[in-house]
Formats: sequence, C-alpha cells, structure tokens
Amino acid sequence: MTEFLQLDLAPLLAATLACLVCGLIGNLLLLTRQSLLGDAISHAVLPGIVVGFWISGTRAAPPLVAGAMAAAIVAALLIALVRRLTRLEPGAVMGLVFSGMFALGIVLIEVTGAHAVDLDVDCVLYGQLEALIWPAAQGAGSLLDPAALAEFPAEVKTLAVVLALTVALLALLWKELRLAAFDPDFARSIGFAPRPLSLLVLVLVSVACVAAFWAVGSILVIAALVAPAAIARALTDSYARQFALSAAAAAVMGAGGYWVAALAPEALGLGHGLNAAGMMAVVAGVMLAGAVVFGPFGPVRPGGQRRRRAAAAPVPRLPAAAG
Repeated sequence: MTEFLQLDLAPLLAATLACLVCGLIGNLLLLTRQSLLGDAISHAVLPGIVVGFWISGTRAAPPLVAGAMAAAIVAALLIALVRRLTRLEPGAVMGLVFSGMFALGIVLIEVTGAHAVDLDVDCVLYGQLEALIWPAAQGAGSLLDPAALAEFPAEVKTLAVVLALTVALLALLWKELRLAAFDPDFARSIGFAPRPLSLLVLVLVSVACVAAFWAVGSILVIAALVAPAAIARALTDSYARQFALSAAAAAVMGAGGYWVAALAPEALGLGHGLNAAGMMAVVAGVMLAGAVVFGPFGPVRPGGQRRRRAAAAPVPRLPAAAG
C-alpha cells in the first residue's frame, strides 16, 4: 500500500485529471471545429516559458508555468482579435498567431541567453508523470494527514483546481455554451453575444492545456483534447450524453493507459518499460477505432450508415409564409 501511494497514486491521479480536463473542454472545440487549438497552444507557450526563466533566473516550475499560462492566454486573445478584424478562416488565424509566437520564443531564447540552458525534450513531449512521487506517504493514514498532503505533488493539485473550475463553468454556462456552439447566428438574433463566451472558452482551454502539458506532455494533451470528444461523438448525437461519454472515455484513457504502461512490460516479458503518456494515447486510439466501427453510426451495426447520413443531413427549412 505504501509503495502504491508513494510511486503510483500521484501519476495515476495526474493522468486521469489531465485527461478529464482536456476531454471535457475538447467537446467545445470539437463542436466548433477547433480541435487542433491545443496543438497550436503547445507551440505558443514557448515565449512565456522563456520570459518566466529570464525573470526568475531558475528552471523551477512555478515561474515557467505562470509564463506559459500568460503566453497561452495572450495567444488565445490574439486569435479572437485577428478573426474579428480579418476574414481569414480559423485555421489560418491559428497558424499565423501560434507560428509567430513560436518564432518569438526562439528569438527570445537567443536574446536572453536561455539557449545555454539544458531543456529536456522528452519532458516536453511526454511530460514528467514518472517523476510525480509522494515520498511523504506512509500508509493509508497519509491520505488524511495534513502534513503529508502538503507535500503531495503540486501538479496534481493544480489539475484538480482546473478540473473543478472547468466543471463549474460548464454547469453555470451550460445553455449558453450549447447555443453558441450550435447556432451563433440565432444567438445573436435573440440578443445574446457569443463572442465573450468564445473568449472565455479560449482562456479556459489555454489554462487547461498548460496545466496538463506540464504534467503529461504535449502528446497526451493533444490526444486528450481530441480523442474523448471524438469517441463520444461516434457514440451519440446528444449534447448532454456527449459530455458524459467523453468524461468516461477520458477517465478510462488516463487510468487505463497508465496501468497498461505499468503492467504490460512484466506481463509481456519486455526488457524495458513503456511510456505512460504514449500508452494513454494508444489506448485512446483503440477506443476511438472501436467506437467508430462498433458504435451506433458504424458499419457493423444494422442501419448505422443510414443513421450517420441522417445525423449529418441538414435540417430542412420551412418556406416563408406568403403575404
């Protein structure tokens, strides 16, 4: 029990919380056709990380995370501003803003002297799940010991706070988010402005991506933003069930992928370990393939092709009344 608490509890919770946070927010991105926003944000945080290192003079996580979050929020706001001032499509705007910020980060690295700092590329790609240990745990009693809990990895606490914030905002703005995602033109016609809500979603995506990115790396952040929402979309066309199914898929992706990575090497007789973040992405891919093939809209189920065409067909409009 003590060994599990010290070595496995923190990374297991971090993986599950990261997948839940990204999975829930991924629904909003999928429904508004912005699923690759998380991929773009992972490039945009570079100048914030460099500025955080330049100001603090250390590679400690708090100033770097603060800088990354600030850069992500600035990038999200820039996207909204450029989209408002131009007629460019969202993909082009994201490419313009995030490539520009990534280039700015490279310039800042050279200007500030951060190029002399050894940056771990594997940590950026795969995160630092294996480094999230809880040495203060000494049995089940540590779960109720304030002194031991104070030494619990900060990354897990941050993800828990972000998840609570995400769930609270989704519950508070449930109807408004649904209206803005499905029919922004109708929302404007009844006096509801969806733009401030879109900005709030962009900021929330930025904060969630950075919080998860620091623990599990860019590969899992991108997979967790896209896969759970896509799995749910392959299983239902209901807005409420979409979020419930994506949360379940995200939890299985995080916890299941971690345990497969932990247990598979010994079960298969491998001479090396498996990366937890990479295995979670593999589990998500397998789940998505199963949902697409065997789901209610898949080719295996009777009438699946017909239901898929019916779900994708535009809703017919009634002709305007004469006179």
